[in-house]
Amino acid sequence: MWNEPYLETCCRSALHRLTLVGRHGRPPGLADQPCLRRLEAMGLAAERPDGRFAITDEGRERHAALVLKVD
Repeated sequence: MWNEPYLETCCRSALHRLTLVGRHGRPPGLADQPCLRRLEAMGLAAERPDGRFAITDEGRERHAALVLKVD
């Protein structure tokens, strides 16, 4: 049964970009800022003390299942 909230395409893309930037994180103020905030509210991303956003462990799992389609 599906019990995870739906991610809009733009938010799935933002989640994928978080995996691509790795430890550098996404800087604040970019066009995907609203999606990064949504991902943060869902526990899939976290804002670091330097203001950049990083993917969480839960975000990596969701990315693998939703974007990479890994079981």
